[in-house]
Amino acid sequence: MIRYLRFDHKQIISVTMVLFAIIDILGAIPVVISLRKKAGHIQSEKASLVATILMILFLFLGDQLLDLIDLDVQSFAIAGSFVIFFIAMEMILGVNFFKEEIPESISIVPLAFPLIAGAGTMTTLLSLKSEYATQNIVVGILLNMLFVYIVLKNTARLESLLGKSGLNILRKAFGIILLAIAIKLFRNNTGL
Repeated sequence: MIRYLRFDHKQIISVTMVLFAIIDILGAIPVVISLRKKAGHIQSEKASLVATILMILFLFLGDQLLDLIDLDVQSFAIAGSFVIFFIAMEMILGVNFFKEEIPESISIVPLAFPLIAGAGTMTTLLSLKSEYATQNIVVGILLNMLFVYIVLKNTARLESLLGKSGLNILRKAFGIILLAIAIKLFRNNTGL
């Protein structure tokens, strides 16, 4: 018997917005521009494809990885809510809690991972899996990665269009959204 996949537009929109805020490709434009200046070129297609594959693999295999280290999804979701909380605080306050060095040369590693599909994204995927249907999460991933690809292809145009203050406003607005998401994930997985 073939089971039909049900796509829920509300879930897809929610997942897409959560991932959009977590991936924060618009907030990462200054970092991407810096990497492009150092390397001379960004491989947008490769970076987007590798990040997509990493996220989908982690979505489907993340539970097995957690079982291997004897953790449940709720515990991981609560831990994820803290990671999301601190990422949101970074975005809102402009303070770096997570110190990462940017390598001198750009490749799939610094761009696709950890910039696009980093620890916050992976944690969020498993947290989302505890609340949303997997097929809706996959659609949310694909929509985000299409947007990431478009942004990577057009970083120079976006930089001149938005300006420094526009990028700052976007980053803070998505920080507030992430803060609310972190609180919701924490509350839903602790029973509060």
